[in-house]
Amino acid sequence: MAMKINKIIDLSVTIEPGMATWPTNPEIVLKDMCTFEKDGYKEEIYSSSTHTGTHLDAPLHMYRQGASVDRIDLSELVQEGYCIRPRVTDNEIHIDAIRAVWKPEYDGKAILINTGWDRKRSRTQEWQYGFPGLAEDTVDFFGEHGTKLIGIDTLGIEPASHQGFPVHRGLERYGITFIEDMANLHLLEIGKPYLIVALPLKLRGASGSMARVIAIDAD
Repeated sequence: MAMKINKIIDLSVTIEPGMATWPTNPEIVLKDMCTFEKDGYKEEIYSSSTHTGTHLDAPLHMYRQGASVDRIDLSELVQEGYCIRPRVTDNEIHIDAIRAVWKPEYDGKAILINTGWDRKRSRTQEWQYGFPGLAEDTVDFFGEHGTKLIGIDTLGIEPASHQGFPVHRGLERYGITFIEDMANLHLLEIGKPYLIVALPLKLRGASGSMARVIAIDAD
């Protein structure tokens, strides 16, 4: 029997010059290199950080022994997943909030964390520095429950106020890949299984890459 695709939900932001990104990242360049008038066809030149817009952080990002983005097993990037909306306390999502929404079927699956932050998107101090994220006490929980892919709709997997990026480093030691700066998680039904597809550019030796991420609702 053929798979029936009911809906495809785009979970990626549109990359464009002037968009809000991590504050220390370079500005995005996207401009014409060839034009119809001059060349008879259209082509662009593009440059940015590899951690721009909706992007994957490979385990190599902050863990020297971790896999680069081109070496992540594709089975970890195309898998069943669930969207959750845990409680946020003082800009952190603590272990008790994760446990409160966790179900046995989430073990070993992709987990997308809906904080609602992407709907505030702007180049403001609040959006770029005040976003919520995972507390350090959640790292072992995800590692022990077999999670290999986590997504979040903020600029970072942990709050910008964390010193030394302990959540980044902890998750990457478990070999967990995560997606930052996602969009439209409010369109996903909490607890409903989706096929999550998160495919980055195959950049040799890179610590991350922009990705087009989608959720497929299929029977």
